[in-house]
Formats: sequence, structure tokens, C-alpha cells
Amino acid sequence: MSIEAEIRNALGALAPETLEVINESALHSGHAGDDGSGESHWRIVIKAASLDPMSRIARHRAIHAALGKDIIGRIHALAIDIA
Repeated sequence: MSIEAEIRNALGALAPETLEVINESALHSGHAGDDGSGESHWRIVIKAASLDPMSRIARHRAIHAALGKDIIGRIHALAIDIA
């Protein structure tokens, strides 16, 4: 399973109304964090009612918790845009 699919599955726990998972790895080719896998840099655009009452930091923590240490440990960068 690709990291994109794993991210989508993991974030399903937050019941997102909108979820975009964007692989930005090609934009960072040659960067120190580029591991050559083509799956090192990601951007998530998410809208979920479960995140609405939370502070910005709590939202990011909830997303990281949903993704889990395994996914977080295999990517170099994660940009999070919460709609």
C-alpha cells in the first residue's frame, strides 16, 4: 500500500468532509530529506467537523495521532492545511 493510501485510511478516523493528500516530493528532489522513494514530502488539506472545536495545535496533534508513529516516521515533511 502506498503512503498516500495509508494517510487516507488513517485520516478516515477523523471523518473528514474534505481530504486532499498531495505528494510534494518531486518539489524537494535533491533536498537532504529526499530519500529517493518519491514519498517523502506530503501536504494534507483537510476539513473535518471533529477538528472544529480544537485549537490549531490540538488539530495538528490530532492529525499526527491519527497518522500514528509508523506513518510519521516514514515521511520527512508534512504540511497541514485545515479548512
